[in-house]
Amino acid sequence: MRLRNEVSLIKIYLQTIAYSPAFPHIAHMHRATTQKRTRIALILLTSSSLVSPLLSADTPAPETTKAFDSYVQAAEARNNEELAARKTFLWVDVLPERERERTHQLLKRQQTIIRHSPSCASRDCSNIPGGMIHDWIGITFVPGVTLQQTLAALQDYDRDADYYRPTVLRAKLLSRVGNSFRIFLRLKETHVLTAVLDTEYEIQYLALDGTHAASISHSTQITEIESAGSPQEHAASPKENHGFLWRLNSYWRFYQADGGVYIQCNAISLTRDVPARLGWLAGPFIQNVPRESLDFTLTATREALLKKFPSQAGK
Repeated sequence: MRLRNEVSLIKIYLQTIAYSPAFPHIAHMHRATTQKRTRIALILLTSSSLVSPLLSADTPAPETTKAFDSYVQAAEARNNEELAARKTFLWVDVLPERERERTHQLLKRQQTIIRHSPSCASRDCSNIPGGMIHDWIGITFVPGVTLQQTLAALQDYDRDADYYRPTVLRAKLLSRVGNSFRIFLRLKETHVLTAVLDTEYEIQYLALDGTHAASISHSTQITEIESAGSPQEHAASPKENHGFLWRLNSYWRFYQADGGVYIQCNAISLTRDVPARLGWLAGPFIQNVPRESLDFTLTATREALLKKFPSQAGK
């Protein structure tokens, strides 16, 4: 619903101002600009001019889903071609030589590198009706581990709440048939405000050869949870749903080389769009959350593997 969502976004901004050190784009903002925008937000929060027709944000409109599905279909076709050819298995492979060497040096220093997916950088991913597509790709390097160890650890989904705390609150393997998995994750996002989501995924692993592997993950259910952890906990109704996350697909690649394993992840997600009148306020947050989440996931994966196999990593 437009009114409630706009009021929520205004409250987000006011809360963020109070904790500006956690948000560099706010902390570095010119003081006069910050004060001016804060005054505007307070005026809007108390103004009856926000009253407008109520629109549900519980599920994406058919045209939104159609646009996302079309985008994903093209992305998966490219992914399948690259996996089959295996010439550009990692995105760093297509960089110019000097840039590729610098990137490998950063990876060897245990840094995680994130960038817009090339298909998203070449066009406006947010230019779909009623929603926004977020398409980010990242890579990290884990020294001293093998491909087999990496896959075994990642497939131990009941441990995800340990590996990815505090983002993953609960994790459960629902079923496994060969290399096909169904899992449940309760997620907690606190980039700006706190959102708790119950999510389920279908994941398929592909063993390509002794040094290459891949996986594809599709969300099958995403439910926003209100009053999580309290006696009043319940699944959000259509009127309560904010549309923080509607879909999430992840495309992982694993390559054993150089004394460790390169781990790459391409995350494509669908969220609600930003109300035009509040784009200056909410736009940076909605754009940054998917990137920050991918950065956290890859970094936490690397740290979990280094902790699980310390003797190998130290060699």
